[in-house]
Amino acid sequence: MILGIDTSTTIASVALVERGQIICEESAPDLGPNGSRAPAARANHAEIVLLLIDKLLGSASLALADVSAFAVTIGPGSFTGLRIGLSTAKGLTFGVDVPVVGIPTLLALAARVNDHQGLICPLLDARKREVYAALFRRTAGGVERISDDVVATPDRVVESVRAAAGAAACLFIFGDGARVYKNVIEEGLGDLALFASDDSYPSTASAAARLGEQKILGGEREAAGSLAPVYLRPSEAELKRRA
Repeated sequence: MILGIDTSTTIASVALVERGQIICEESAPDLGPNGSRAPAARANHAEIVLLLIDKLLGSASLALADVSAFAVTIGPGSFTGLRIGLSTAKGLTFGVDVPVVGIPTLLALAARVNDHQGLICPLLDARKREVYAALFRRTAGGVERISDDVVATPDRVVESVRAAAGAAACLFIFGDGARVYKNVIEEGLGDLALFASDDSYPSTASAAARLGEQKILGGEREAAGSLAPVYLRPSEAELKRRA
């Protein structure tokens, strides 16, 4: 029983996965009546994540002691959100003495896709007119990484996708405000660009839990103390200090 935690974007989610199957999942903010979230919807992850886990375990009629391991997204993403998710996962791990594994956020986003085989490019808003992005290929066997995680302008991402994809279509998953760059992608790739909303698939936490289960079954273990967030660029505080 793997408990996945994701607080790397504006949507916080937690999920329970057993043998690759989602037992249940919770997220905040919740989906609205039309199946979508308001663009400005945002959860205070520090206040909500433990409540979500409590609700999750209650829905599954389980206790924290029933969890076999934790999987947490480690970035890139919101600097504060990543710290909240990691500190939560580490605290719970030390409390119940079970393994924890870190899962790259963009990999988890790509692994959510269940209706497309081929190239996938998840996009997260990195602010400063940049995005966090990576390129993956979905096959019957799972998700294969094609490129490293990068922080770059949308134009550079489009160029990289064009070079890697050739005449193949690429599915872009928009999360965390990156929908604003849809026009840039359409102009650069035309009909080769396919689009999916962040709300089209199961939660990022459920994908992280599935990936975490695969790592643990493969014998991978990580010391909780060694898990660190992946930022890709310095924080504003670091830049100001250097200046």
